[in-house]
Amino acid sequence: MLKTLFVCQSCGAEFSKWMGQCTECQAWNSVSEQVMELSGPLAGKAKPLDPTPITAVDSSESPRQSTQIPELDRVLGGGLVAGSAALIGGDPGIGKSTLLLQASCKLAESGTVLYVTGEESIQQIKLRADRIATQHEHVHIAASTELEAILATVAKLRPGTVVIDSIQTTVTRRLTSAPGTVAQVRDCAAALIQQAKQLGHAVILVGHVTKDGSIAGPRVLEHMVDAVLYFEGDRGHAHRILRAVKNRFGPAGEIGVFEMTDRGLTGIRDASKLFLAERSLDTPGSVVMACMEGTRPLMVEVQALVAPTVYATPKRTSVGLDTGRVGMLTAVLERRVGLLLSQHDVYVNVVGGARITEPAADLAILLAMISAYQEKPMPAEMAVFGEVGLTGEVRAVGRPDARLRETAGLGFTQLIMPKGNHARLKEVDVADKAAPHYDGAVRCIPVQHLTEAAQAGLA
Repeated sequence: MLKTLFVCQSCGAEFSKWMGQCTECQAWNSVSEQVMELSGPLAGKAKPLDPTPITAVDSSESPRQSTQIPELDRVLGGGLVAGSAALIGGDPGIGKSTLLLQASCKLAESGTVLYVTGEESIQQIKLRADRIATQHEHVHIAASTELEAILATVAKLRPGTVVIDSIQTTVTRRLTSAPGTVAQVRDCAAALIQQAKQLGHAVILVGHVTKDGSIAGPRVLEHMVDAVLYFEGDRGHAHRILRAVKNRFGPAGEIGVFEMTDRGLTGIRDASKLFLAERSLDTPGSVVMACMEGTRPLMVEVQALVAPTVYATPKRTSVGLDTGRVGMLTAVLERRVGLLLSQHDVYVNVVGGARITEPAADLAILLAMISAYQEKPMPAEMAVFGEVGLTGEVRAVGRPDARLRETAGLGFTQLIMPKGNHARLKEVDVADKAAPHYDGAVRCIPVQHLTEAAQAGLA
């Protein structure tokens, strides 16, 4: 029996009639008609399950297969897990297919890899492999968009890893809807993941992204897979950041840093030096921040520019940071420090194309604004971190020891940190009680309020 439904292509919501705007996600012109085939009533009784006591379950860690690309392994939590499904998304041309082709050739050293492309021909894949000088005889390439053919090929070849590039181009004959629709993406992904669980191979799905940067198709796709990885980066910069948004087998929020070269994507082990490579010393508005991305400490440069406005309403613009949070911190400066920014435009940027979302960036943003407003540079050997509340208090953040080690490793001699974090470091004997330091190299400056941090950094 056939039934006509109207489905939103952005969120998957179903309606009985066409609507110009989806009432669930508020997207315009995203509702399209789809014909669904309904099966009959359930025949007979299902076989009961055989549940296992939780105490009898083997909790040993699932074996992982290394991709031999350290930065990719870091994001995956140590490598690919047998029977797992990973989803990789990113802007067009950012390097998804290049990285997966490199990983496929590395994985082929320990097993067969099936690379299925629905967007390119096998000749185009071969040209890319020649360009980046990465090939292996155990990497099998197929060009197809038909789900049933892909499933049959996997069942016959029994590879250790399957790459689908991309899931939006894959279609099943059971549905009459167009490729990339909610029903097609959901059903094709479910079939590929189910086969991976049954046969024990890892499957990697490439996903398209929408204009706002989210994975195209139903949101349920991200719930179905075990790991969701996003490629970030600006085409104006040579480096790319691969971020784990979700990972059932490792820490979420972990990042890997790559550089795009003529030989493909090359992992960068010391990312902090990359972000600080072209840093200008003794420049007003420049502050170095010790941040955490997953379990990885990073040192990045935050720059601010304060200029008189020519508009009735001053502008608050940020790149690599949450614009709403920058506006809130600007109000904190006006009320708690007394800077008159109501007649000034404020621009804040994280140098190098990095994107920082943790609250520990607050103190660096505020000190960069104060430095730019007063035209006073921060000491070149000083770094900062800390969350700032609406009353101006500096709050403790997580992993101060890792931030401190990264600061010392890059040669910084002073570190402004929350007093709460400093007290914790003293408890574990990382800092000396008489003269706070780390291995005699970094002098820790604990602060409790924003005004104390401004005096310590811009006195």
